[in-house]
Amino acid sequence: MTKQFAVGDHVRWNSEAGYVQGVIIKKHTHDVEYKGHVRHCTESDPQYEIKSDRTDHVAMHKGGALTKL
Repeated sequence: MTKQFAVGDHVRWNSEAGYVQGVIIKKHTHDVEYKGHVRHCTESDPQYEIKSDRTDHVAMHKGGALTKL
């Protein structure tokens, strides 16, 4: 089972430019189209939309890529 997070959790993840921190704004538990691609999500393996603390950029990641701060 992957790590589970909730909306409002402050997390960080590793991006191409280094570590980024942000707040989870949405939890997806069903397949969703995101930036032109279908992201596969389930109740036991959700994906999270996270808004960066430094910019308005929104990213989507699985729980395994995130660390709670």
